Amino acid sequence: MKKYIPYYRVSTLKQGQSGLGLEAQRAAVHSFAVGGGQLGEEFVEVESGKKNQRPQLAAAMAEARRVGGTLLIAKLDRLSRNAGFIFALRDSGVDFVCCDMPDANTLTVGLFAVIAQHERETISKRTKDALAAKKARGAKLGTPANLTAEAVARGKEVRQQNARTHQANRQAARLASLLQAQGHTLQQIAGELNESGYRTRRGKEFFSMSVQRLLKRVEA
Repeated sequence: MKKYIPYYRVSTLKQGQSGLGLEAQRAAVHSFAVGGGQLGEEFVEVESGKKNQRPQLAAAMAEARRVGGTLLIAKLDRLSRNAGFIFALRDSGVDFVCCDMPDANTLTVGLFAVIAQHERETISKRTKDALAAKKARGAKLGTPANLTAEAVARGKEVRQQNARTHQANRQAARLASLLQAQGHTLQQIAGELNESGYRTRRGKEFFSMSVQRLLKRVEA
């Protein structure tokens, strides 16, 4: 039986301590390995996707070499959004597979790596351009002096809640797509999402119709 060494990455210490982001990755990895492989020791990295210092990834690769196993990642962008980094891993001699693209070959991994890096650079450029345009119009960037501490705290809370909701919805969509590709019915996918703690945007449990809408948004 093939042996897999799971590698997970979260962007912040808070995510690592709370399990936020890890649950979806673990669900994808366990679903991938069911009936077709044995999971070995798992490695969790707390690091931004922009940075390439990955001691846990190095340890996971060493373990994969030791046991003759394959590095298993839930999603390609959990490795890095730096194309050069992914190319270096690809050429290191360690076999690895991504749950979201299990049939990827050397060419497709390279293409997705370049796309991921381009996406990161585009987002960064748009943000800088938007701030520069706002400043050029005379707007003052930063926190207005007359904004109360309570308003600042409330705004931060709303932004964090929106980010959590959006991220959880994206994770649920990726997991639903993966399960659908493996032949699960809409009802089975709904059950998996509910058991993993995911909820719809309105905080409700998933049913066949809500899973169908979620998958349609992914296709769109």
